[in-house]
Amino acid sequence: MERQKPAALIIGAGIAGIQAALDIADAGFPVYLVEREPSIGGRMAQLDKTFPTLDCSSCILTPKMVDADQHPNINLMTYSEVDSVERDGGGFHVRVRKKARYVDADTCKGCGDCAEACRMKDRISSDFDEGIANRSAIYVPFPQAVPLVYTIDPQSCLYLTRGVCGRTFKCKDACPADAIDFEQEDEVVELDVQAIIVATGFDLIDPHTKPEYGYGVYPEVMTAIEFERLSDASGPSKGEVFVPEKDRRGNVVMSDRKPEDVVFIKCVGSRDPHTGVPYCSRVCCMYTAKHAHLIREKVPDANITVFYMDVRAFGKGYEEFYDRVRHERVNYRRGEPSEVYRQGDKLVVLAEDTTLGEPVEVEADLVVLATAVVPRMDVPQVAEALGLDRSPDGFFQEADLKLRPVDTNVDNIFVAGCCQSPKDIPDTVAQAKAAASSALRALVRAREAVPA
Repeated sequence: MERQKPAALIIGAGIAGIQAALDIADAGFPVYLVEREPSIGGRMAQLDKTFPTLDCSSCILTPKMVDADQHPNINLMTYSEVDSVERDGGGFHVRVRKKARYVDADTCKGCGDCAEACRMKDRISSDFDEGIANRSAIYVPFPQAVPLVYTIDPQSCLYLTRGVCGRTFKCKDACPADAIDFEQEDEVVELDVQAIIVATGFDLIDPHTKPEYGYGVYPEVMTAIEFERLSDASGPSKGEVFVPEKDRRGNVVMSDRKPEDVVFIKCVGSRDPHTGVPYCSRVCCMYTAKHAHLIREKVPDANITVFYMDVRAFGKGYEEFYDRVRHERVNYRRGEPSEVYRQGDKLVVLAEDTTLGEPVEVEADLVVLATAVVPRMDVPQVAEALGLDRSPDGFFQEADLKLRPVDTNVDNIFVAGCCQSPKDIPDTVAQAKAAASSALRALVRAREAVPA
């Protein structure tokens, strides 16, 4: 009888988790890839272009998502969370909770008829689109989602929250595959694995922590990740950049007006003792340069200003990309803005230009905030469940920054990507491959330790 191969668990299925899973699976070992969202892809799935090459983000990511879904050695467990982890000899006994989708994943065809029929159609704020677009109570996060299976949001569904949804279930009646099942319950799956990779990603700081910039007060002030969704061809405005405004009900909607003056503010929350984020978020300088380029491309006559403290273009091709953007009529002004306020139909960004040594006021139709990268809200819970240490900045602590950058204080548990520290996509992929290599060593040792 063939002995069972040791398996790996990967928590988080962004680009780091997907890359690590593919590397381990290609080596012939089973992988359980657990993702708490209904689809894999993580933050990278929200991006339009990637710096410095301006490659389409989804063109890079989507093939890897499909490969992970179709790989015979990868068990994809989306809309699932790790409940507990216990040390079991040289390995781990893991309990994973697969949350009820209220949709049969094996039957659903991903046609979208249910979402079209939903009584809450286009009335629920879309997390994937960062709230600048709406979705139905039954949804897929984005059109290229993997798996392409609809999920009912239990917090938004009229039946699941109130016990009533009109005289009939419109979504259920519209489903041609009869895939909707309101009786579905959470399922707990128990796994035995010999290695774990944590790739849970990051959050972005709440821009309300910097009230002087008027986020939430002025609709024309948005975060960089919101701008990503606005500029994406598959986003709410089909890639067209318009000036946000408030409708009669106070909801933020897109006008039909192109911005004439655009201001980018970097280091919003980063390197700031008042927000508790003393470190550099590493990616803000380059994605702001990318956004400035996209504005120039989409609104050729716009006046573009970037306020910065320092420019840190540290990666391969980054300095060249920064120089390219500066020569695209993008005005870089050294200084940290102190206030954003309204004056007539325009916003005004007040700052001190430290190069000129004088205060400046720059008008804007659109202000984009480069917000700080911070640890995910669930880091304390994950750290407690796995017994992992955290660094002073709140991220997962590596065993040794120079010699063992993917190892943790627990043997055979590794970290990859931004859950360890802020980093760009190339560094994230490199660390994911390193974590996969380390995990493979543990899997090979476990295989050799089992008698034939």
